[in-house]
Amino acid sequence: MTQKEALDILKTGANVFLTGEPGSGKTHTINEYVDYLRDKAVEVAITASTGIAATHIGGMTIHSWSGIGIKNKLDKYDLDRIASNEYVSKRIRRAKVLVIDEISMLSAGTLSMIEAVCREVRQNSEAFGGLQVVFVGDFFQLPPVVKKEEKNPQGTLIEEDNVSIFACDSNAWERTSPVICYLGEQYRQDDTGFLEILSAIRTDSFEEKHFEKILSRKIEKTNFPKNVPKLFSHNVDVDFVNTETLSKIEKEIKTFTMSGEGHDVLVSILKKGCLSPEILSLKIGAEVMFTKNNPKEGFVNGTLGTVVDFKGDSQYPIVKTRNNKIIEVEPMEWVMEENGKIRARISQIPLRLAWAITVHKSQGMSMDSAIMDLSEVFEYGQGYVALSRVRRLSGLFILGLNEKAFKVHPEILLKDEMFRKISLEAERVFGEISTERLREMHDDFIVAMRGKIKKSKGKGKRNYSKKRNKN
Repeated sequence: MTQKEALDILKTGANVFLTGEPGSGKTHTINEYVDYLRDKAVEVAITASTGIAATHIGGMTIHSWSGIGIKNKLDKYDLDRIASNEYVSKRIRRAKVLVIDEISMLSAGTLSMIEAVCREVRQNSEAFGGLQVVFVGDFFQLPPVVKKEEKNPQGTLIEEDNVSIFACDSNAWERTSPVICYLGEQYRQDDTGFLEILSAIRTDSFEEKHFEKILSRKIEKTNFPKNVPKLFSHNVDVDFVNTETLSKIEKEIKTFTMSGEGHDVLVSILKKGCLSPEILSLKIGAEVMFTKNNPKEGFVNGTLGTVVDFKGDSQYPIVKTRNNKIIEVEPMEWVMEENGKIRARISQIPLRLAWAITVHKSQGMSMDSAIMDLSEVFEYGQGYVALSRVRRLSGLFILGLNEKAFKVHPEILLKDEMFRKISLEAERVFGEISTERLREMHDDFIVAMRGKIKKSKGKGKRNYSKKRNKN
């Protein structure tokens, strides 16, 4: 399915699961839809399953938005308490559309709790209390972390009929009955041979010929290519590499401290999810990665470069990117919006040290090259996420591998086949609707949501994640 076809379906007000391979344009498509809704004055709640993902999109975690916090069970008392919380209930009632990004990392039980809260607060027995719900993500990527005792905790109002941890197997998902929009375009990888390898992992058809190609990119620790970031499974490895390498540069250190404004709790959430550290230490010669999108200035989240100087009085870093562009890097803001208003903001230099980064934090990035140690991969999807960050095979450098590096979850293999078939059927059904009738459906939904029907002039639009590239 193309992005335009998915957008046409979204605009009808149908509940949707927007999915596709890494680099297929999921973020770009949902950005376009959010722009459209805001242009029509329809209130949209932008959320994500993790703090990092939420920070990327200028929203909040779905846990905070729904008021469930860190709970793994929901009893009648909890439900009453959340529904009576004026701050939480007001935002749930005001919303017309709910977007949940990185749905793969949200457990089945948690999604059902959120759905129950929406029904209770909105006093509406329909799925999610009548909200249009848009799930965004790819179940081949990182799965939710669920402890055994959390699957069906005692005393909860929410019980699942199966033992699957995935949101797509939850009762809430079934109640929502989303249209599957499986994007088939590719905007990240431009290497057909590498795409074949990624597809083989995704379809569990990874063979010896694919393994040999990956193995051909293996390097020794004594022969690291210069100025290439490393991806590790664990934070401790990342912190050690970055701290140790910076300390070896015999230059003056410059420190930049993050500032925050707004409710303390919300500011704390933004800081925790931000890829730029709260205290950023740099030196001339430091390898860095941009953590924000600003195509106008020549960088996006994942752009690599080297600090070559610090600017005059401000002492802001001057970075030379890999394509030899010189950028004077000034602080940028990460904001949390709610009901069209900024509830919290943080400001920091949009950089982080880039000698190393975790696989988890690389999710959503597009990288020209990376050194990967996949010998300690411990979860389905970790290896796939790491490999799919890189644009082409020539940019891949492997330190180590283990058996799980090329494995995807067996449950998701079956689900993915079903998702593709349902998406093709949706593409056929909606493709038979005339352009005029489709436009009427779009307008009918806006009217039903008490929005404003007007011709878009292309001005005044706001992008919830500020990401205008298609990666």
